[in-house]
Amino acid sequence: MDSTLKFNKNGNYKIVQFSDTEFMDDVASLNEQTAKMMRQVICAEQPDLVVFAGDVIGSLRCKDPERSFRDAVSVAEELQIPWVAIFGNHDSESEEGISRERLMEIQLSHPYCVAEESADHVSGVGNFVLRLSGHDQNTAAILYFMDSGSYSPLSQVGGYDWIHSDQIAWYMAQSSAFKASNGGSPIPSLAFFHIPLPEYQEVWDTGICYGEKWDEVSSPKVNSGLFTAMLEMGDVMGTFVGHDHGNDYWGELKGIRLCYGRSSSYVLWDKDIPIGARVIQLHEGSRAFDTWLHLSNGTVIHEQPVHTP
Repeated sequence: MDSTLKFNKNGNYKIVQFSDTEFMDDVASLNEQTAKMMRQVICAEQPDLVVFAGDVIGSLRCKDPERSFRDAVSVAEELQIPWVAIFGNHDSESEEGISRERLMEIQLSHPYCVAEESADHVSGVGNFVLRLSGHDQNTAAILYFMDSGSYSPLSQVGGYDWIHSDQIAWYMAQSSAFKASNGGSPIPSLAFFHIPLPEYQEVWDTGICYGEKWDEVSSPKVNSGLFTAMLEMGDVMGTFVGHDHGNDYWGELKGIRLCYGRSSSYVLWDKDIPIGARVIQLHEGSRAFDTWLHLSNGTVIHEQPVHTP
């Protein structure tokens, strides 16, 4: 397929984010329900891109993780919608299971996958950039995808992994190059990764947020500085994560909107809340975007509940 990504004739570009689909071999009926939801949302929203925001599979309960991954992305493939996947802590959790490198190979083998090869000599697998072209064929927006890892590599720290310094340096180099090509002005950008930054807790504690917080913010126990780097570069308007199934809120911190997705799986979901997806719409020539939730029962939520600190 033509992998060129571009704003439509109305100057919009729509993304549907599915978070934590968690396909597993031993829950076929739940996988089918999740797939049904994805099909309904995609058919209703008609997105330009689908993003699987990590924990696409639950590898510990997959006898055939490759098949589970292909099943998870099959709806986007069947509907011929461009898609990409980033990886979460559950995607390659088992040493006897499947590696991130193999999952990336599988991803890139699909006809409608538009992901790029992972950046060389950078921590993790699945660090890449997608460019969105405007009506004049020039780059009008940037989408960054980063591997937030699995679990801390340092025994004295524990908890979840973080986006490492070499990844941050890679992002800043990419951002600087795009800025130079745009006459010195930052290009409006979004960033996608699985595990939330520590700033997700800060924005909930100190700012006005919109949405639900049923789970703790399971961010790394150390702050590696990605948020500061994005502030310095001035291009990223919003970040999008999954990981914490019960959280779907967003809030603005120092000019960057920190957004959770919406849990997209019936697996490991024990709350009486419909699963669904986050929808994001970019506007060509504008440093702004709209976002809303589309739930499995067909409900579309444009105005989420307000939380004040």
